[in-house]
Amino acid sequence: MSKLSVQPLSPLDGRYRTQVGDLGNYLSEAGLNKARIQVEIEWLIWLAEKDLLGTNTSLSASEKTALRALAQDFSDADVEAIAKIEATTKHDVKAIEYFIRDALERMGRLDLAELVHFACTSEDINNLSYAITVKEALNNVWLPRAIKLVSKLEGIAQDLKTVPMLSRTHGQPATPTTMGKEIAVFVYRLARQLNRISDQQYLGKFSGATGTFAAHVAAAPTVNWPAESKAFVEHLGLIWNPLTTQIESHDWQAELYSAVSHFNRILHNLATDIWTYISLNYFKQIPVAGATGSSTMPHKVNPIRFENAEANLELANAILDSLAHTLVTSRLQRDLTDSSAQRNIGVGFGHSLLAIDNLTRGLDELAINESVLLADLLDNWEVLGEAIQTAIRADVARGLSKISDPYALLKELTRGKRISEADLLSFIDGLDIPSETKDRLKALKPNTYVGLASELTEYLK
Repeated sequence: MSKLSVQPLSPLDGRYRTQVGDLGNYLSEAGLNKARIQVEIEWLIWLAEKDLLGTNTSLSASEKTALRALAQDFSDADVEAIAKIEATTKHDVKAIEYFIRDALERMGRLDLAELVHFACTSEDINNLSYAITVKEALNNVWLPRAIKLVSKLEGIAQDLKTVPMLSRTHGQPATPTTMGKEIAVFVYRLARQLNRISDQQYLGKFSGATGTFAAHVAAAPTVNWPAESKAFVEHLGLIWNPLTTQIESHDWQAELYSAVSHFNRILHNLATDIWTYISLNYFKQIPVAGATGSSTMPHKVNPIRFENAEANLELANAILDSLAHTLVTSRLQRDLTDSSAQRNIGVGFGHSLLAIDNLTRGLDELAINESVLLADLLDNWEVLGEAIQTAIRADVARGLSKISDPYALLKELTRGKRISEADLLSFIDGLDIPSETKDRLKALKPNTYVGLASELTEYLK
C-alpha cells in the first residue's frame, strides 16, 4: 500500500499550480465560501441598517467592520471551521449561515441571528456568489494575462511588419505577405473577443424560493421588495435580473463561457500556425539554459509551449462549452444540474490560463529566421503569376493590350511548375504589353510582392 499523502488529482492543483494558482482565490470552494459570507453579511447589514423588518436593531461602525472582516480576512482556519459545520448540516449554504451565527454569538449580537439568510433560498446566495467570484477571477487574473499575451503579439506584429514571407494557401505557395501582417490578423481577432469578454454583464437574482418574493411579502408586506432586491444586487456590483425561477437563468454565464471559448479557439489557431512556422524554420527557438528537448535526441528544441497550449485550450473548451450548454437549462423552477457543473468553472478557466501562460512564454523563446524566409521566397518565382496576369488584364481593359485570356496564359506557364527568375523575365519580355508595364513587372521579386501588408498592421492602432 502506498505511503503517499493525499495528492492533487488535477494537474492544475499539482504540476501547474504555480502558473494558475491565483484563480484558486476565486474559483475554488474556498473562494465560493468567501463570497457566500460576503453576500450573507451584506444582506444582514442591509436589513439592519434599513430596519426593513421593524426590529429596531442597528449595527455600530465597528460591528459592521468586524462582520465584513469575516469575508475580507477569510482564512484556512475558516475553511476548516465551515467544513466541520457542513459535516453535520450536509448542506453547504446552511453551513455558512451557522458560521455567521457563531460569529454573531462571539460578538454578543445573537439578537441579529434571524436576519442571517432572511427570506433567502440557497440559490439567492449562490448565484450572487458565483457572479462575484467569476467577475473577480476574470478581471483580476484571466483578463490581465490574456491582455498581456495579445499586447506581446501586437509588439511582434509591429516588429515583423516588413519581414516578407511566402504565404501558403491550402498548404501551397501563394501570394507573399509579411510575418507581421499575419500575426496582426490574430491580434485583431483576439482583441475583438477581449472586448466582448470585458463588456460582459454579470447578472444576479435575489427573490426567494421561486423568484416571487412570496416569503418576503408574507413577513413584511409593506416593503417594496423588488426595489430593495435591485438596489442590493447593484450594491454588490452586479446587474439585477427581475424575472427568474428559483435560479438566476445563467444566460450571462453561457454568454461569457462561449466568448472565452471563442477566444481560446483563436489562440488554438495561433498555436498551430506558430508550430508550423517553427517546423518550416521560419522561427528559430531559443534554447532555455538547462532544458532538455528530447530524452534521446540531444539536438532537439521541441515546440512544447505551443503543443501544451493546444492541449490545454482543448481541455478548457471541453469544460466551458459543456457549462454553456448545461447551465441554460433547469427543469421547471429548479433542478441541481448546475450545482455540480458550476464547481468546474475554475477548471475551464485554469486550462485556458495555463495555455495563455505557455503561449506567452513560447513567444519569448522565438527569433525570426529571415534568411530562411528569403530563401523560401526566392525559390518560388511562380507566385508572381498573379501579379503578371492581373497587370495584363488591366492593360487589356485600358485598350493597351490585345492579349486574350491573360489568366490562361499564366496558368500554362506556372501551374504545378517551378520556374526561375530568368524564365519569368524572358516570359515578360515576350508579352505584347506597354514597356512601362514590362518594366514594372520585371522589377518585381517574390520578396517585394507583398502589397500593403506592412501598412495593414497600422489598423491595430
